[in-house]
Amino acid sequence: MADANDGPVPRRGFLKGAAASAAAYIAGPQAPREPEHDHDHQAVPADIALRVKAIESLLIDKGLVERAALDQIVDAFETKIGPRNGARVVARAWSDPAFRKRLLTDAGAAIAELGFSKHQDEDLVVLENTPEVHNVVVCTLCSCYPWPLLGLPPVWYKSAPYRSRTIIDPRGVLKEFGVELSDSVEVRVWDSTAEIRYLVLPERPRGTEHLSEDQLAALVSRDSMIGTRPAASEASPGPPSKASGRHS
Repeated sequence: MADANDGPVPRRGFLKGAAASAAAYIAGPQAPREPEHDHDHQAVPADIALRVKAIESLLIDKGLVERAALDQIVDAFETKIGPRNGARVVARAWSDPAFRKRLLTDAGAAIAELGFSKHQDEDLVVLENTPEVHNVVVCTLCSCYPWPLLGLPPVWYKSAPYRSRTIIDPRGVLKEFGVELSDSVEVRVWDSTAEIRYLVLPERPRGTEHLSEDQLAALVSRDSMIGTRPAASEASPGPPSKASGRHS
């Protein structure tokens, strides 16, 4: 790698500079405090955070990207794309039985009906939660996830404990999220990959027959479409702030 003004930059110097930039950024007054989490599996190793900050700081220092542009991209995925797009899909499936059937048969074609273009090359499969079956999604290798529908993946989804424990003890993990299932409910764990990604169609809350499609969409959370929480019985107060959204 070479700098236009300084000539070739050795690999060791590149890494040293990246780490120094990251350390200065993290220590600066503009860095937000990491919020505390209720679940151990939400913790992210410090070296991962350092690497992310190092890359971000280096790209900004070199003038290759602008911090404002990065913030706009993050904000788009947090508050404009996800999980609103996915919530609209779920709400339409709840209110339109014909659409629900098409969604479960050919998810890609069905979501295209709502105007959502395919941003990624993988296939999408929609899994329906019922009183008899509860689906939960994990990516055991990395963090494969339907970004165009759900927005940014939560930190806990990318953590090693969630990725491993969900396969070994899905009921225990769900219980930590507040989802306690009876023994009569079958739990199905789906491993997302680069080729196939999954979206959970949560059960429609009881007593919502009178709600409009927009009101139904307000009941659908990102976590309910991963399968770690049920849909809400009443609308949430609104999207999280940018700081909490990055670390939730």
